Order: sequence, then C-alpha cells, then structure tokens
Amino acid sequence: MLSSMVKEHQAKQSQRKEEQEAKRKEAIESSNELTQALVDHLNVGVAQAYLNQKRLDAEAKQLHAGATTFAKQTHQWLQLIEGFSGALKELGDVENWARSIEGDMRIISDSLETAYNTTRPAPPS
Repeated sequence: MLSSMVKEHQAKQSQRKEEQEAKRKEAIESSNELTQALVDHLNVGVAQAYLNQKRLDAEAKQLHAGATTFAKQTHQWLQLIEGFSGALKELGDVENWARSIEGDMRIISDSLETAYNTTRPAPPS
C-alpha cells in the first residue's frame, strides 16, 4: 500500500510538473506574442516618425535651396537697381552740367555782344 501511495504521489507530481511546464510554456509564448505585438506597434510609430523626418529633411533642403536662389536673385536685383540709380544720377549730373555750360555761354554771348556794341563806331547822323 505504501508503495502504491508513493507511485500515485509521484504520478501526481509528474502530472503537476507537466501541467506547470505546459502553463510555463504557454505563459512564455503569450509573453513573446505580447512583446512582439508591442514591438510591432512601436515599430509602426518609429517607421512613421522616420518617414516624417525624411520628408521634413527633403523639404528643408528644398526650402534652403529656394532661399539661396532667392537671395542670389535679390542680390542681382539690388545690383541692377544700384546701376540704374547711378545712371539716373549721372543723367542728372549731365543735365546740370549742360545748364551750367548754357548759362556760361549766355554770359559770354551777352558780354561779346555788349563789347561789340560798345566798340563799334556810331552811325553817322
């Protein structure tokens, strides 16, 4: 009877060990599935963030290139405007110079005419 009780006890222990091993394997499998699901969920977020960052980088490069082009064009426009302004100033200087010369020529003409009129003999009366 004692040996049958020992065998029965060992059989129950063996069965419990198998049940515990099965439950342990099931728990490990469940935790692996949970871990995989969490990692997959995180990877989706990380992948989306990576794609967004990539898109932002591309747009930032494009914006930088556009800003550089705009700065170059602005510099060229400023140079053209400065050249135009200089040309207008020169035209104003030439006009002022021409007026000054014209005034001097009138003075000279008036002086010559006055000198001629004063040195010419008076007409006989």
